[in-house]
Amino acid sequence: GSVRGSVRGAMPSSVRGAVRTLCLAALLGALGTGGTELTLELPDSAQRCFHQELESGIKFTLDYQVISGGHYDVDCYVEDPNGKTIYQETKKQYDSFSHHTELKGVYTFCFSNEFSTFSHKIVYFDFQVGDEPPILPDMNNRVTALTQMESACVTIHEMLNAVIDSQTHYRLREAQDRSRAEELSGRVSYWSVGETLILFVVSIGQVMLLKSFFTEKRPSSGGAGT
Repeated sequence: GSVRGSVRGAMPSSVRGAVRTLCLAALLGALGTGGTELTLELPDSAQRCFHQELESGIKFTLDYQVISGGHYDVDCYVEDPNGKTIYQETKKQYDSFSHHTELKGVYTFCFSNEFSTFSHKIVYFDFQVGDEPPILPDMNNRVTALTQMESACVTIHEMLNAVIDSQTHYRLREAQDRSRAEELSGRVSYWSVGETLILFVVSIGQVMLLKSFFTEKRPSSGGAGT
């Protein structure tokens, strides 16, 4: 505690401003590294696959969630370069999978909607490769404790990552809820139109039925005259 206090007190204002700038640049740079996000349409009875070449000893994470369509479920599997299945789930609404690669080569992950014969799906996935780089230079090789300002930068960075994850989660939930609301609104509209047509047909039928009750039947003229 005394070391951090003395270092911070002896730091000139210009140096503190440079550190603030460095921290801000590192935070903003680290927010957009090491990942791919994509939202795709998965037709009925279809499968979509993606391929990524990775080195050995690399960690990757796959997060996915079905936004709309059917029962909001999808099949997913991941294969290593030898074609061995290292992850497989069926009819999942959402899931997360992490793995450390043991082989160098092309890894394949696929989303399948082959079990559905008429429901289109919208699937979101986030594919992250590698560990997040340190936000400060030589942070992993330091032998001294972080200063109070550097510790604050790390804390802010972690909080920003938590905010980004929360925003992504809420955006997906909002898209899913909006899809359900639009589907429900469509069903209500169709049902209203159907009820209107049924009432119209029933009304015409009742009018015609009542009219037939009050219609006089004229006797037919005929017979020989006297």
